[in-house]
Amino acid sequence: MRSLDTRRYRAENFLPPAVFGALSDLTAEIQILAQVRSEHPGEDGSLRLLVQLADGQTAESVLLPRDGLCVSTQVGCAVGCVFCMTGREGLLRQIGSAEIVAQVVLARQRRAVKKVVLMGMGEPAHNMDNVLDAIDFLGTFGGIGHKNLVFSTVGDRRVFERLPQQTVKPALALSLHTTHAELRQKLLPRAPRIDPAELVELGESYARTTGYPIQYQWTLLEGVNDGDDEVENIARLLAGKYAMMNFIPYNRVNGVGFKRPSWERAGAMAGRLHQRGIVARLRNSAGQDIDAGCGQLRARSTAIPLARAAVESAA
Repeated sequence: MRSLDTRRYRAENFLPPAVFGALSDLTAEIQILAQVRSEHPGEDGSLRLLVQLADGQTAESVLLPRDGLCVSTQVGCAVGCVFCMTGREGLLRQIGSAEIVAQVVLARQRRAVKKVVLMGMGEPAHNMDNVLDAIDFLGTFGGIGHKNLVFSTVGDRRVFERLPQQTVKPALALSLHTTHAELRQKLLPRAPRIDPAELVELGESYARTTGYPIQYQWTLLEGVNDGDDEVENIARLLAGKYAMMNFIPYNRVNGVGFKRPSWERAGAMAGRLHQRGIVARLRNSAGQDIDAGCGQLRARSTAIPLARAAVESAA
C-alpha cells in the first residue's frame, strides 16, 4: 500500500490537474486496450513483454538497458525478412496508435522510458497513419524527446515524403543489411525495390532536414553479409554522410540456417570503418538468453512452426 500511496503522491504533484483527474479512467482504458501477458527478464537488463491486445492477438515490446523501449507496430509483418521470425506468419493486423502508446504505458509501469524505438514486430511504413499518430502523441504529451523517437524501416519512399512534413520528426533507422541490391532483394524479399545507394541518398536528405544522423541497421550474418567487400562498399556509400552504422550480430533462431559471426570478426568490421572515418557501433543483440529477436516470444506462445531459410545462393 505504501508504494501505491507514493505513486499517487507523485502523480498528484507532477501531473496537470486535468490529467490527474482523468488518471483512473485512462488506466482503465489502457487495461482494455492491452495487458502484459508475460514478462521475461534477460541477464543484460532487458525485459521482454508479451502484450495481449483486446482481440486476443499478441505483440512484443522490449525494455532495453539505459531507459529504452522497443515497441511493435504490427501483429506479424509483410516484408518477410528471411532472418526474422515475425515475417514467417505474414501480416495479421495493424496495431492501432492507442495500442502503440499503450505499450509505452505498460513499460513505464515497470521502469523509466526515455527513448522509444519502433523496431519491434512489423514494418512501421506499412502502418503509417497509426505510427505517425503515436509518434506525435509521444513527442507532444509523452515526454519523449523527438530525436529519441526512432522510426525504423526497411525503406519506403512514402517515409521520405511524409516524415519531413510532421510536427514531431523522429530519428530514422534504415535497415540496410547489405550494399548489394540482389542480395538485399533475397534477404528482404518483399521490401520496396530501392537500390542501397539510392536508399542512402534518401536517408541523407532526411538527416540534413532534421539534424539527426541516420542510423543504418545491419544484422550480421556469418558468410552472408560480413565480407570485406561489404566493408569497402559501406565506406564508399557513407563517406561524408551524416550517418552511423549499427552492426548487430544475428540473434539466433533455432531451426533457421543462419549464424552470427564471431565477435572478433564483427569488431574488425566496425574498426575498419572507423579507420575510414565512418561512425560504426557494434551492438550486442539485447536478450540473447531469452530469445529476444523480434517475434520469437510470440512464436513460442502461439506455436508458430519454423522453416529453414534457403539463402545459401544469396551469399
